Amino acid sequence: MSENGAEPTPAADSIGEPDAATERVPQIERKLPRRGLRGVLREARTLPTVLLMVFCLFAGIPATIALTPPQQLTVAGQDLSVGARQPSFSLSGPAEVVQIGNTRLDVAPLDIYGPLRPQLTLGPIRRNVEAAAAVDPATGSTVRAAALSTVGDGFLRWYGRATIGLLVVILTATAVAAYVRILATLRRQSRVLAGHLSTSELWHRGAREGLRMAVLAVAVTMLAWAGAGTLAYAGTVQGLRGVRSLVDLVGTHHLAPPPVGPTTTGYAGAVIGDSRAARLGGAPVPNATADDTACGRSADSLADEIGQMQGSRVLNLACSGASISNGLLRPQVQGGRALPSQVGRLQQVRGLKYVVVVTGPNDLYWGEFLQYCYAFGNCQDNLTQGEFDYRLAAFDRDYGDLLQQLNNLPDRPQIIVVTSYNVFNSDADCSDAKGPAGVKGLNPASITLLSSRNKALNDVLTSGAQKYRFSIASPRLSPLCTQSSDSLGADIQGLDDAHPFHPTGIGSVRMASSVTQVIRTEANG
Repeated sequence: MSENGAEPTPAADSIGEPDAATERVPQIERKLPRRGLRGVLREARTLPTVLLMVFCLFAGIPATIALTPPQQLTVAGQDLSVGARQPSFSLSGPAEVVQIGNTRLDVAPLDIYGPLRPQLTLGPIRRNVEAAAAVDPATGSTVRAAALSTVGDGFLRWYGRATIGLLVVILTATAVAAYVRILATLRRQSRVLAGHLSTSELWHRGAREGLRMAVLAVAVTMLAWAGAGTLAYAGTVQGLRGVRSLVDLVGTHHLAPPPVGPTTTGYAGAVIGDSRAARLGGAPVPNATADDTACGRSADSLADEIGQMQGSRVLNLACSGASISNGLLRPQVQGGRALPSQVGRLQQVRGLKYVVVVTGPNDLYWGEFLQYCYAFGNCQDNLTQGEFDYRLAAFDRDYGDLLQQLNNLPDRPQIIVVTSYNVFNSDADCSDAKGPAGVKGLNPASITLLSSRNKALNDVLTSGAQKYRFSIASPRLSPLCTQSSDSLGADIQGLDDAHPFHPTGIGSVRMASSVTQVIRTEANG
């Protein structure tokens, strides 16, 4: 008892009796979110909901654009696909046309504000009755109008599917955010000594918060998505008003090489390409012409070896130093002579059953990369990698032009694209890998890098050929510093030979064999 006889009052911090601060915590926690519009507006100011809306706007929309597959269409007998190009951080940007061969063209007149910028993928161009009707003066306007309508409907279908996908993204993100929010509430409750929320209260509170988060996220994101669609439509319509031709739409480009020379017959096949096909370093061609001498064509070239195996005449148009832009599609100056484009010459050959194409390394300036790696040993720097990437992209565009011209050749011959061979294995350790005196030589890392770049070239060659349904021949030549499996001799010329890294006579036979196998497979199929 106290001095005045009254019963003592238990201390505020006695066991089992929460103090005033502790009592206030559960009271605050028990306040349920307000109902109606005021509750939604209050929810819009909470940090979890703000973060959710930001995520849906700046991550959900770009992810939906990137992940929604294009709509496949057939317009005027041509295969098309309609979708949207990859979003970027710029405020505005052009629509895009992608041509088979991986050529990408910005459609400058169609400048679109917002993240949704249309993309149209074309090709390869097919010659058929529907395509002829599109350019026929009598039916062309009707066919083209129907084509535009089909493309527009295709984009609307893409937009509808993307909208559904975006809703899925929003609701999934909301569910995750609501779950995290409930976990945070449970963690706060675990620190309260008394007055915990019941399971029912937690459920109802979490459900109301999740519902309001979903309403806000869907409303804000879908409003932004509708705005992006409106801007895309308005930008497309506005841009097309000033377009009168394809040149206005995608710009000008070089013309196809014109036919060159007299009409030629009597050949079952033809070979176009560079010094590997010409077989630089071999015995000279009997009764060689001035062009044969200038191009370094040999008596055991790829064309000659294929002709021997097939028992037929094969025209050799390959020339040392040729690239797609300098030799195949355009004239070339070689050995003091001005030579016509190989494709232009090819257009004048009638009765061809197949055309073999050997190209790539000269376009990439492969010899320069090899010399650099020999000189410094370590050539894995970003500067030369960037240069290689730039040249590969340029080759990809030129290769697309070449494939289109080959697809339009008279008589529709079988087109066979020959891939590039590796010169070394990664463990190469011989004089050819070490190089001449005074250089660092090739180490395993440099050889691996060169092999990866050769694979990148072959990926482009193979991808383009497959898109045009052309055939692919992949010769297997024994790399330098290895023994030939059949002991017939080296397949590739070494550093001590006149023209290093080019095929030997045996290598030319192996290349011809890989091509002949494809010809036979196609003929039997």
